[in-house]
Amino acid sequence: MTDLYQSQRAMRAMRKAAMQRGVIAVLDVGTSKVACLVLRIDGPDQFRASDGVGPMAGQGTFRIVGAATTRSRGVRFGEVDTMPETERAIRTAVQGAQKMAQIRVDHVIATLSGGDPRSYGLAGQIDVGGGPVTEQDVARCMAACDVPPFGEDREVLHAQPVNFALDHRSGMGDPRGHMGNTLACDMHLLTVDSKVVASLIHCLKRCDLELAGVASSSYVSAIASLVEDEQELGAACVDLGGGATGLSIFMKKHMIFADSVRMGGDNITSDIAKGLQVSLATAERLKTLHGGVVATSMDDREMIALGGEETGDWDRDQRTASRAELIGIMRPRVEEILEEVRTRLDAAGFEHLPSQQIVLTGGSSQIPGLDHLAPRILGQQVRIGRPLRVAGLPEKATGAAFASAVGLCLFAAHPQDEWWDFEIPADGYPARSLRRAVKWFKDNW
Repeated sequence: MTDLYQSQRAMRAMRKAAMQRGVIAVLDVGTSKVACLVLRIDGPDQFRASDGVGPMAGQGTFRIVGAATTRSRGVRFGEVDTMPETERAIRTAVQGAQKMAQIRVDHVIATLSGGDPRSYGLAGQIDVGGGPVTEQDVARCMAACDVPPFGEDREVLHAQPVNFALDHRSGMGDPRGHMGNTLACDMHLLTVDSKVVASLIHCLKRCDLELAGVASSSYVSAIASLVEDEQELGAACVDLGGGATGLSIFMKKHMIFADSVRMGGDNITSDIAKGLQVSLATAERLKTLHGGVVATSMDDREMIALGGEETGDWDRDQRTASRAELIGIMRPRVEEILEEVRTRLDAAGFEHLPSQQIVLTGGSSQIPGLDHLAPRILGQQVRIGRPLRVAGLPEKATGAAFASAVGLCLFAAHPQDEWWDFEIPADGYPARSLRRAVKWFKDNW
């Protein structure tokens, strides 16, 4: 854990330096697209005091000065699969955004949507002796959290304090300065497959980019799509992407659970290609222009020209299918994805939250009729979300497909406190996790 802790501190320092220079890029490496946004940080006071306990807690005002997107290549299930193809796609997106912004960027903050994320809830407690709580006490309390043995091939992506309690006064956001005897802390730990992160870092290095931070795609999508009340009272954000469906649960403005389902819009496209015997490109076009999940009596009579590649066989090139057929192929797969999401929500105990709002976002959430189908499977309180809270977005980046890219901008400018924002003494690291430390950061840094 020491290597990870120091490396994440180095990434935070690199991010702060880049933002003080006034420009940083965010990169959403997804299965269906790679999006790059260049941010210019405004104002001399880039980090003002804000809610939170760490030195990084603050608020930066920013403008998006460059944006570019390209079709993703070489990425499967949100993970780098073919390195040269992914490198080419990242270079295309970054160069397009740099050209629009007319500025060069060296540091990027990236999202990770694969890697089999797993959530852990940790608790720690220390004695503060009746005096005022200091930042060192907060650091000691976080170090006292007993980290579970999550395995040598896993790495910590997020480690955030979600609640503090001082002498049984719970629900404190910042305990510093309060008097008490016993300080307790609840933390949320999110781990991912270390090889997936290592591949992403190596791919960015091949593109001559320095990684100034990495965030879970399901986490940043929720930051962008959930309104304030939903984050406070409890809500789930389901990010329906191309290769993976991310899931995160928020409570008291903190993420308390994250998971992912290795299915997404690409599976629906593949089903259409197999069912109607057309190419993947044609299947994607049919899904986008004519797709849906709720059939009506009109759909039997609405015929769709399949078209596609000209083969020279007139009978094959002039084939048609009814929209009802298309819906009959799409609906079972969409139901399967939503059923899997429901299973993960039940396992996380989502039904015990005071508010059970579910927000669907991501490119695949735009399928017509999903707002009628999803409540039958997930529960009554379902809405389709899109990125909020960022003014001046380019027109093409205002849709639900860009939720994770826009959320990454907010993550960059309004960083939440993480374990590595605190000066935790070296002897305070959990000994069990030290023995299980993975050295990939040292190898790839």
